Amino acid sequence: MNTKNDVEVIINGKQYTLSGYESSEYLQKIANHINDKIAEFKEQDGYLRLDTEMKNILLAINLSDEYYKALKDSNDIKKENEEMEKEIFDIKHEMQSELDKANGQIKKLAEERQAAKDQVIRLETELGRNKHR
Repeated sequence: MNTKNDVEVIINGKQYTLSGYESSEYLQKIANHINDKIAEFKEQDGYLRLDTEMKNILLAINLSDEYYKALKDSNDIKKENEEMEKEIFDIKHEMQSELDKANGQIKKLAEERQAAKDQVIRLETELGRNKHR
């Protein structure tokens, strides 16, 4: 079972303790992402004039937007992967069918070849008998 990690992080200049079963590096990465978002907002005109609640709502909206866009991208990739797997399956099936057909033709040609060899032997045998008469 995983152990719970407590990690001291700084978010927007204040120290917090994040707890979770994820690695310390992952929890720090989360804090860094939030700090990066806040830094982006601080570059925008008017952000600093917003009250704390509005800043938090803006942060939540943007993080949720990123989450849902990433989720959509993930679902799109999964769907594309499923379509590719189906296409690969269809191609494999088609190739197997072609291979079976080719093997059938090879078998038929081998039988015809053997029949031709047998006929040559019969004809040579007859020819040999006819020469000795």
